[in-house]
This record gives sequence, C-alpha cells and structure tokens, in this order.
Amino acid sequence: MGALSNLRVLDLTQVLAGPYCTMLLADMGADVVKIERPGGDMIRSNPPFVDDPDEEAYGGYFQSVNRGKKSIELDLGDDEDRADFLSLVEEADIVIENYRAGTMEKYDLGYETLTEYNENIIYSSIRGFGDPRTGETHRQGQPSFDLIAQALGGVMETTGQPDGPPTKTGPGVGDLFTATLNCIGVLAAVNHREQTGEGQYVDTAMYDSMLSFTERAIYQQSYTGEAPTRRGNSHPTLFPYNAFETADGYAVIAAFNNNHWAELCDVMDRPDLAEEYPTTADRLEHRGTLREELADWALALSNDELVGRLEGRVPAAPVQTTEEIFADEHVHARDMLVSVDQPGAERDVEIAGTPIKMSETEPEPRGRAPLLDEHRAEVLGERAEETADD
Repeated sequence: MGALSNLRVLDLTQVLAGPYCTMLLADMGADVVKIERPGGDMIRSNPPFVDDPDEEAYGGYFQSVNRGKKSIELDLGDDEDRADFLSLVEEADIVIENYRAGTMEKYDLGYETLTEYNENIIYSSIRGFGDPRTGETHRQGQPSFDLIAQALGGVMETTGQPDGPPTKTGPGVGDLFTATLNCIGVLAAVNHREQTGEGQYVDTAMYDSMLSFTERAIYQQSYTGEAPTRRGNSHPTLFPYNAFETADGYAVIAAFNNNHWAELCDVMDRPDLAEEYPTTADRLEHRGTLREELADWALALSNDELVGRLEGRVPAAPVQTTEEIFADEHVHARDMLVSVDQPGAERDVEIAGTPIKMSETEPEPRGRAPLLDEHRAEVLGERAEETADD
C-alpha cells in the first residue's frame, strides 16, 4: 500500500502537465481514475512506438506519464455521462483538470457545482495563466503550452549561449515543474482537510510556476536593475562552475568555494592560479582568462580521467548521454528505470522511475498506462452495467 492509498483522484487532465501531476499521486498509491474525452487523451497516438503504431495501444509519451492509472471514457456534454461523472465526484477525494479557464463551467461542472455533490472535495486546476478565482487577468482563457510558459517566464531568455538565440530547456519544465508544484498544493489541501474537514480550490499556473523556476533572474533584476540574459553553462556569481570539452566529450566542474578552487589548482599542478586568484571575486573578474586555462587542461583529458582526478576533492561529472544513463549502475540501484508492458508490442519498455523514496510506503510505478476505457466496469460498477443494458 502506498502513502496515498486512501485517496481517489478523478483525473480530467491530458497531454503532460496534468498527467505528470496525477502520475506522481498514482506512484504514491492514490487510486487515479483517468476520465478521457471521446477518443481519449490526444497524446495516446504520439510517438515513439516500439514497432507498429497500428498495433500498439499508445506511444511512449502516453505510457510514461499515465502509468498505474485507470481509464474510463466520458463525454461530459452527454447527460448520461455527466451523471456518471457526478456519481464519481460524490465518492472522490480530489478532482484535477487542466482545461482552459471556463471550460468546466460550460458543462456546469465547475468547482462550485461539484461542492454541491461533495462539499469536502479538493478541486485542482493546472492552466497556462491561472484561474479567475485566484487572480483574474486578461490572459486567462488563452491556450498555453510548455514553450509559451518558458518564453513568458524568462526561462528561454536566460538559457543558451551568450551569442545564440533564446533557447528552451530540453525537458518540458513549463509542464513538469508546474505539475510538481500542483501536486504539492493538492497534498497540502489534503492535510488541511484532515485537520478541518474543509475542501478547497487549488490553482497552479504555468506562467506563475516559471517565474518561481527562474527565481535567480527575478532577484538579479531587483538587486542590480539589469535584465539577466544567456550565459551558456556558466554561473553569474560562481567560477569555475561550467562545462568543459574533454578529449571524448564534455564534463562539468563545480568548484563552488575557495577550498574547491585550491584543490582544483592542485590537481592541475597550477599553484600559481590558486595564489593569484584566491577569492570568488578575483575569479569572476578574470573568468575569461581562467576559462581558457581550464579549457586547455580539460581538453587534454578524457571524461574518465578528468572526473577521476577530481573525485573526492572537487565536484565534477561527465555530461552523460541517455545510453550512458541506461548503463549507469547508480540508476539501476535507485530503481530509476522501470520496465512496463507495451500493449501490442512483443517486448516490454522502460520508463523513468519515481525519484520520491520513502522507507515505509515506497512509491513506485504501478503498472503500464491504461487502455482507453479499460476500467469502465470496475470504476462505475452497477452504473456501467445499467448503461450496457440500455
């Protein structure tokens, strides 16, 4: 049993932000019922596939963030399906959706309506620009995706090389960070309800989340009056804290303090650098010259040689490919690669495990993602039988 095995979540979300949030809850044991629109979540058909998209039930995108959930297909515009949904609300603990503001209200299924069926319900929304209930703006109702959130929230302006264009991060942090914050908000609301008996509305906006994510840029603007911009892999207030090309790849060195710097200079057999640039301020002032010194030293070494020489003295690591991640013993020891069934394929696939570790109620992916409407009979019970008879 997981830590959240006493909770049922009605998951009206699709694509990435919402499903990632409910995936975290499912990994921790919550009974997550994915309520899909007719035809299912739009990312069911997204690649990659193991072999044949026509034979496989869904691609890797859907599998990764919908594992361990149940699925039923409902048309909220249909009176019978709407009644089925409300019957589930009566017994549920949490409802989570990521539609544009006002969408649930069109079906008369907004927060206020659902509290008439379950006064203690926790209702959570993930939107690009938040909900009017928590702060009304002119942007609400506009669609938003990860790229939009990263662009507006300062992530792209502060990511990339100084002489290059604004660049989004590889992973979809606009979705994933928002989803994680929303999960925290939902669990806080659950704790509040345990103490008071009161449900509440939880609202997490992608734009808001990206401002929280780029907290460094916010305080830099406030303190200096200057807009931070792209610095590549360097750090605005630390040096050396960067990536360096080696003979066979790239490695990062994070000499965070003066002691690290002295150790690094010792490994490089350059005591003169330690003496001439003993403080962070000295190193920042002359970072261009020192960057060249470090780059020349690193280029003569392999990744293994560089990391091996610094191990135990200065934080350093290779920049790994996904192939190297799959071969890393640490990753396997931490159960961060999980094998699940891929319906329609002749082999299992691996997805990322859960990073939340607990000693008594260990979170874990609880099986593959569901087939569309796979759990109708289980979730709706007698109501499903009545519908089938009709």
